[in-house]
Amino acid sequence: MVTKTENHQTDIQLILYDSLNSSLTVRAVNLTLTKKENEIIECRLIFLVNLSLYQRIETNALFNLNPFVRISPTGGDFQPSPDIQIEASLKPDLLPHLLKHATNASEAAAYLLNQSQQQKSGESETVKTESSNNDNSPNPLLATENWLALSVKQFQKSGEVGYRTLWSHFSLLGLSVASSSKEEISESITNLFQDLTGFGLDTATKEITTKSIGAVTNFLRNLAENIPESSNQNTTPPPPKEPPKAKPQDTPSTQSLFQSIVNFFKEDNWSFAQIKGQSALHLAFEGKNGKCDCYAQAREQQKQFVFYSVCPAKVPKPKRRAVGEFLSRANYGMIIGNFELNFDDGEVRYKTSIDVKNNDISSEIIKQLVYTNVMMMDQYLPGITSVISGKMSPAEAIAQIEAKTD
Repeated sequence: MVTKTENHQTDIQLILYDSLNSSLTVRAVNLTLTKKENEIIECRLIFLVNLSLYQRIETNALFNLNPFVRISPTGGDFQPSPDIQIEASLKPDLLPHLLKHATNASEAAAYLLNQSQQQKSGESETVKTESSNNDNSPNPLLATENWLALSVKQFQKSGEVGYRTLWSHFSLLGLSVASSSKEEISESITNLFQDLTGFGLDTATKEITTKSIGAVTNFLRNLAENIPESSNQNTTPPPPKEPPKAKPQDTPSTQSLFQSIVNFFKEDNWSFAQIKGQSALHLAFEGKNGKCDCYAQAREQQKQFVFYSVCPAKVPKPKRRAVGEFLSRANYGMIIGNFELNFDDGEVRYKTSIDVKNNDISSEIIKQLVYTNVMMMDQYLPGITSVISGKMSPAEAIAQIEAKTD
């Protein structure tokens, strides 16, 4: 099944409501729907607020923006201007409600605006839920408690300021509440926090995350109680361009190589999701310099194990030649693995691989290939971004990285 993402650019004043039915007006600028077949598997909204409204959102933890879910801060403090951008995702249990009224992104945006305007004018029909019999209750899609803030940003002259949240990890780690059984959700929650607290976070963030495990886990399990068991949606993210798909006949013929890979990541406390129809896993890694998607593939017929980490930033077309030079300089002298650049779409990734004799691969070999890979991506990521931004030439960026590792 093909996953398709639709973007609808808009510029509307959207009235939303907190748990006390107090209104707040935001400027919605983009709505994104991700669909598989005829099912909506994710809805994201990007909106702008001024500093005063953001402070209200922060103080009251609207959009589930609790202090304990904030991670990866960048820059300094928010300023009075420009407006602050918030990206939020609709809670999975409300996606079926949205699907009743919209089949694409533009219809979804129009429906939200229509409901917002009707609520404001007092003409909307009463919305009753199991938790509320208040005749004045707004449409649940307009309730801030039903949206999860993924990131908060302000684009200042000095650069981007803001932070991400734990909610932004769910799609990266294959945690799809709407497509999972309660047992799978519980296992995903456990794996998620083992991943976040196990590696890739600085000491301060680890402490915050550890304290928040109980609260976030309870939130998700309460959310899971509203998911019907019959749901068959699937939000497993697609793989990057290449690695090539495993042939259908390869997967059932032998599972030992793929199973060895799965066993390693389970034992090493990684969170992952199998890519449907392939002997491949989708994972995420958070390093000192950023986060990246990762893909582990067992090429059963070729008897090969391949691991990729994908740079979080795509290279703009005018910068691809310079980044290509940077990666060539980085690759020179590499012993295990190498960087790759797709000149057609700007994707950068690091690849490590090995031929496996008789499908026999040890956990130590997998660990060496995996951790060498993600550490190389994390080490060179600042250089890639510096070349993209034009702050450094390829030679200067390489020299700075090598100076830090000497």
